[in-house]
Amino acid sequence: MSIQVAISQKPPALLNLPESLARAVSDIHEAAENGAQLLVFPETYLPGYPTWIWRLRPGGDMALGNQLHERLVANSVDIDGGDLDPICEAAARQQQLVVIGMNERDQRYSGSTLYNSVVVIGSDGEILNRHRKLMPTNPERMVWGAGDASGLQVVDTPVGRIGCLICWENYMPLARFALYAQNLDIYIAPTWDSGDVWLASMNHIAREGGCWVLSTATAMEGSDIPADFPSRETLFGDDEWINPGDAVIIKPFGGIHSGPLHQQKSILYADIEVEAARRARKPLDVAGHYNRPDLFSLNIDRQPKPPVEF
Repeated sequence: MSIQVAISQKPPALLNLPESLARAVSDIHEAAENGAQLLVFPETYLPGYPTWIWRLRPGGDMALGNQLHERLVANSVDIDGGDLDPICEAAARQQQLVVIGMNERDQRYSGSTLYNSVVVIGSDGEILNRHRKLMPTNPERMVWGAGDASGLQVVDTPVGRIGCLICWENYMPLARFALYAQNLDIYIAPTWDSGDVWLASMNHIAREGGCWVLSTATAMEGSDIPADFPSRETLFGDDEWINPGDAVIIKPFGGIHSGPLHQQKSILYADIEVEAARRARKPLDVAGHYNRPDLFSLNIDRQPKPPVEF
């Protein structure tokens, strides 16, 4: 089965959820017009990755960090409250699978804790899975809580079996193995990382898992930072590339199929043959014939971990 996939690395409207939603809907329509059956967005596309956390002075910019975090919380996604409805409706209208990252607000319990989440939305507009990043990296721990394994799922879709890990949790071998062991066709890695080392990691994963790998960060320049961003001139330069994007598609068992899309605020398109993933696992199937379950075992607790039981 050959399908067309698309990866958007266009920047969102940083810290502006309504405008970021509108941009995502526009990309869904654009990708559908070009024949894409699956569209992937970067890590925390809604309403943008908090890149400022890597630029604030530890302990010295606390007031500014708090101000930016307050704005991020106000523009984060409440899934239960219907904030994703425009994306779900556009996916259903275009009969397109959409994978999109977001800053998700836990409105059900604390009302303020954020998670770095990615959702898979079916071509009928239904949310098939929500995965919360298991472990935020370095200063990210000042922004997001740690997710549980309830979303560590591979979902069956008309374009193949899809699983997702976010940014540096792709460096967690057991998390990768959890996806490999669920008959995975397409491995999606929304990220903020980029460059040669990241591309080498995506190649390794494609070889290790015998799967297609789709990955992208957000292509963003300093000029994409909104004018009302606090301390904008201090933190960012208009002419700098904050992130080059580097959207890429890696073939099962390794090798670049399409991309990387470097320093281009656009959408990467490619046709892929889904069955190539299963053929690639003939010599190396780490969850099958190349595994030694008599020697190694992995137990995963998928139960949701709510903070309280009433």
